[in-house]
Amino acid sequence: MAALGKIVWVIGIIAWYFIRVPFERRAKRVNVVSNRRSPVDMFGLASGLGGLAIVPALYVATGFPQAADHSASPWTVIAGTIVFFFALWVFRRTHKELGRNWSITLEIRDKHELISGGPYAFVRHPMYTSFMLMGVGQALLLPNWVAGLAGLFGFALLFFLRVDKEERMMLEIFGIQYRDYMQRTKRIVPYLY
Repeated sequence: MAALGKIVWVIGIIAWYFIRVPFERRAKRVNVVSNRRSPVDMFGLASGLGGLAIVPALYVATGFPQAADHSASPWTVIAGTIVFFFALWVFRRTHKELGRNWSITLEIRDKHELISGGPYAFVRHPMYTSFMLMGVGQALLLPNWVAGLAGLFGFALLFFLRVDKEERMMLEIFGIQYRDYMQRTKRIVPYLY
């Protein structure tokens, strides 16, 4: 079961990469009019990448840290697979809705629009929702307390270091329109938070 969980995780990370690349290429063709990138922002991105990709990849490739292993069950692998691939679906839908507005950092692009359709109709930050779900899926798929939980830790650092800045930036750009949108939606979990 542990090997199957690792295989599913690897397939999921490869899918994540192939989902992101075309949107990243397209976004580079659109001028950035405001860039709020900071060292804290970059630390958050590095934390997310470390927890959701680097630490688990090290574990999958080497078994390190083996001392933190625990037993895998068919149910955790099945649940992890479902959650991880649902995360990828949300991730893709988020990119598709953002289109030319997408950016890996806190940037406003030329002719930036407020997106409120698709997954944005339910939460303001569905990409963070997808990262949170990936972290849950990873914890279920990888039977290792360090590698499994690294995704949730990395997501939490990324989210809490960036979300307030991101929302302030959107309020500056879209004003009352974004404030009204905030009243209709939660941050990352529909109807809860």
